[in-house]
Amino acid sequence: MNRIDRLYALAEELRAAGPRGRTARQLAARFEVSVRTIERDLSALGQAGVPLATKQGRTGGYSVDRSMSLPPLNFSAREAMAVAVALSRGDHVLFAQDARTALQKIVAAMPQRDLDEARAAAAKVRLLVRPVPDPDVAIAEQVWRAVRDNRVLRIQYTNGDGVETLREIEPQHVVVGPNGSYLTGWCQLRQEERVFRMDRITKAEPSATLPQHPPASDRLQVDGYETKLPAAALRPEDLFPTPT
Repeated sequence: MNRIDRLYALAEELRAAGPRGRTARQLAARFEVSVRTIERDLSALGQAGVPLATKQGRTGGYSVDRSMSLPPLNFSAREAMAVAVALSRGDHVLFAQDARTALQKIVAAMPQRDLDEARAAAAKVRLLVRPVPDPDVAIAEQVWRAVRDNRVLRIQYTNGDGVETLREIEPQHVVVGPNGSYLTGWCQLRQEERVFRMDRITKAEPSATLPQHPPASDRLQVDGYETKLPAAALRPEDLFPTPT
């Protein structure tokens, strides 16, 4: 086992051990190296940000907070390519930076051979680029916070005829589509659910008004298209139920 693999395995061993931890001697026997080597490895893990804790005394040893540590994620070349394609399709101002850092983490964890294979495969895929109007970054962030926190938003909005209005909206969803991005919500001015193009919102700020209407149905059409919820991808147990 090379040192990089041993460091990953060492962190996972401590994570699995829980609060009881392991002594340096136990770890040395487990990985068939010297106590001094284990101590150097533990020092390297600590410097890399792994939350190690030490307990002194006869039963003392090393432990790691399991909530702060995860085992390494091993993506296959095809999985990494699929993630890269999916993230590249969603190059929206709200999520572009997070998509880049997510890919950086995947790339950093992959063996070079698998990474080379993923890059070669991804080079065989092209995505159609359809220019769409981007909303202002600061306004988009205000909109997202209001949707996320279920807070009423006061917006200045210009419709397709150039008429500008000031409205208070109870946000429901951010919708990202082929023609641009939208905010859906209950419009207190019109007293009905409305869809707003985010690039036409010229000002957005939180309001002290409390929401008064129930959330919208999950079934939603915007700009003539059906919408879907990517939240399902974060619940794979629902997509692949356990056999009974």
